Amino acid sequence: MTTLMGISLAGRRVVAVGGGDVAARRIRRFLADAADVLVVAPELSTATRRLVEDAGLEWHARGFRTDDLDDAWLVHTATGDQRVDDDVAAACERRRILCVNAGDGTHGTARLAAETRSGDSIVGVVSAEGVDPGRTRVLRDAIADLLREGRLPLRRRRPTSVGQVHLVGGGPGPIDLITVRGRRLLAEADVVVTDRLGPTAVLSELDADVEIVDVGKRPGHHPVPQDEINRILVDRALAGRRVVRLKGGDPFVYGRGGEEVHACLAAGIPVDVVPGISSVVAVPQAAGIPVTHRGTAAALHVVNGQDTPTAATLASLRDPGTTTVVLMGVSALAGFAASALAAGAPADLPAAIVEDGHSDRQRTTRAPLGEIADAAATAGVRNPAVMVFGHVSAADLLLGEASRSPDTRVGDART
Repeated sequence: MTTLMGISLAGRRVVAVGGGDVAARRIRRFLADAADVLVVAPELSTATRRLVEDAGLEWHARGFRTDDLDDAWLVHTATGDQRVDDDVAAACERRRILCVNAGDGTHGTARLAAETRSGDSIVGVVSAEGVDPGRTRVLRDAIADLLREGRLPLRRRRPTSVGQVHLVGGGPGPIDLITVRGRRLLAEADVVVTDRLGPTAVLSELDADVEIVDVGKRPGHHPVPQDEINRILVDRALAGRRVVRLKGGDPFVYGRGGEEVHACLAAGIPVDVVPGISSVVAVPQAAGIPVTHRGTAAALHVVNGQDTPTAATLASLRDPGTTTVVLMGVSALAGFAASALAAGAPADLPAAIVEDGHSDRQRTTRAPLGEIADAAATAGVRNPAVMVFGHVSAADLLLGEASRSPDTRVGDART
């Protein structure tokens, strides 16, 4: 019977007998565990030689001797000669040193599991009876896929002295557009502090005892101010909990992620940021609008629509080679368009507003700059919406006359 044990090799002597490519693969694992590796082999393969040189490993350029086992905690033998591997295993047995015999796994006293890692969790697969590395690798890979997708119970059950905060960009909304890392961190979370936008449907997949804190803002309605959001993140982490701040889009694109990172660092809380697909490009893309396009637009200018247009913004609207993308600007659209026209932007500049991008409610309203405010009012345009000003917004940019055919669409071409 085989027993799985998590053994730390950090700072401990591991002897690798044999210098081929199998040894190279195993030495990498030992080095990843911070082991003190000794290599014993008359010759080294290119891969093993590179490892020895890069890591500055001790190498005995000769055959195996029993005194190579001095101070060893673990031995791995893969010489390609069954007799030599068996001799190494027998010497280890006499000295009560665990040995991985890669030449014949059934005759060693230890086996290296086919392992996969997710965060601080390590899952290993070995065969209990006989050796079948092909099967263990396939099973390992299947488990790895589930871990990456956040479909296995990864949450800690014991609190730590100080927790962590992860700012996760959830992308434009669909669950399958969140990053693999973001999905895994959600599966590990004790607390999720969430906005109203982004992949909120993923919350239904979490354990029932995960705390969900809704701090979502709506136009003119901010029930949880930013200082309070910062306090929630810090307090939960100080209680030893793993906190995910789930945001729509990307945390550092009008998401106040920088303020939240600053608050965590000031409180001594470990914090990291997981990027997300920003609505700046993703929502126009859903409507078939490329924010840059060769021969049409080579530059991109991104604006918070709630702010007064700056000189740089007005200049971008006058530049035919620049696309201007406006976020959170529906309520200020009339004033924004009037300022652009007064600053010399052409009244016939194509414009598009994409509502509820990447959802079943997605709708696109198109009109030239001089008419876009009236068109939006007539259509009843509402947030969340992304506004795009520039020649990339033209309905026939990608498909020409074909874009007018009801049988041919790129994204959402409705007006």
